[in-house]
Amino acid sequence: MAKITIRPAWTFISETGETVDPQLFRLLGSIHDTGKLTLAAKQAKISYRYAWDLLGKWSQFFGSPLVHMQRGKGATLTPLGARLLWAEQRSDARLFQQLENIASDLNLEINRGLKNSQSIIRLHASHGYAVEKLPPLMRRYGHAEVDLQYMSSVAALTSLSQSQCELAGFHVPIGELSNLLWAPYAKWLRSRQLQIVRLVIRTQGLILAKGNPLNISSLSDLTRPGIRFVNRQRSSGTRTLLDGMLRSLDIDPRRIPGYEGGEFTHAAVAAFVASGMADVGFGVEPAARQFKLDFVPMVKERYMLGCRNKTLRQPGLQELIAMLRGPEFQEVISHVPGYEPDQPGELITVKDVFA
Repeated sequence: MAKITIRPAWTFISETGETVDPQLFRLLGSIHDTGKLTLAAKQAKISYRYAWDLLGKWSQFFGSPLVHMQRGKGATLTPLGARLLWAEQRSDARLFQQLENIASDLNLEINRGLKNSQSIIRLHASHGYAVEKLPPLMRRYGHAEVDLQYMSSVAALTSLSQSQCELAGFHVPIGELSNLLWAPYAKWLRSRQLQIVRLVIRTQGLILAKGNPLNISSLSDLTRPGIRFVNRQRSSGTRTLLDGMLRSLDIDPRRIPGYEGGEFTHAAVAAFVASGMADVGFGVEPAARQFKLDFVPMVKERYMLGCRNKTLRQPGLQELIAMLRGPEFQEVISHVPGYEPDQPGELITVKDVFA
C-alpha cells in the first residue's frame, strides 16, 4: 500500500493569496550549495529558464531580489533569500516529528480499515537517524510494517511497559555516565521481562556555525558571556544526557543563556544554529552535517530497542531482528556520519547495558 507522508506547504498572503512553489526552496538551497544558477537548476531538476523565471517571479512578489548574480562570480543568496531558505528548513525540522507521528497514525488506521493481514510492529522511539531507517528497510526487504512514532526515551519506555508498542527506542551514554543517568530509566527497565535489541553507537556533541567563529570547544564555553545556546526539549534523552554531563563537570545550567528553551529534534537544533539565531547547540552529528555546520564530538552512546520477552516470538519481530543482523542495515548506517553498527540485532539484558 502507498504510504501517506505529510509535509508543510507555504502560503504567502497577498491581495491574491499566492502559494510559493516548493521548487523555489529547492532552487534556493541548490544556489546556496553550488554558487551557480546553472548547476543549481540542474540539481533542482528544473530548466535554467524556469529557474530564472521562478526567481524573477518571487523577487517581484517580495519586492526585493532573492539572489545576487554577478558575471564571472556566480550566484549568491541575498539576505532575504538566505532568510527564506533558513525559515523553510527550520520549519521542516521543527514540524518533522509531529507530522511524522500524524502520518503514522493515519497509515495505521488505513491498514486497519483495509484489514491488512500484514503484521504491524509498533515502534515508539526517541528521534534518531538510525531508527528512522527501519520502516523503509522493512517495506523493502520484509513483510511486516513498522509503525514508527517519535517521542522521548522515557515516554517510549513508558509505552512499552503499558503494552502500547512492541519496541521502544532509547539511548544511554557509554561509560560512567550511564550509571549517573540510570535514574530516569530505572522505573521502566527493572522488569525481568525485558530484553534489549542492540542497534548502533552514535556520537553527540556541540553543533556550531561553520568555521566555529567563536572558538567553542567545550561545555564550559557555553557559560561565556554572549554565547547563545539552543537546547533540546525537557524530557528528551539528549537533554537528560546533557544535564548529566553538566552535573559531572559541576557546571550550573542556569549560567547558560538559552538552556531553558527546547527544540523537538536534532535537526531543529541545527537549523536554529544555521539561521544565526543561536551560536551553539547539542545533538548528533548528522544534523550538523545536514546544515553544513561544524561539529565537536563530546560523548558516545548506545541507541537500543527495548522489547518484552513474549513479544520477541512474533514473526514480524523475528524478521526485523534478522534484517538488523544482515548486510542491508549495515549498508545504510555506513553512510550516516557519527553512527556505527553496535552488533545490531544481538539480544542483551538491561544489566548488560548499565554494567
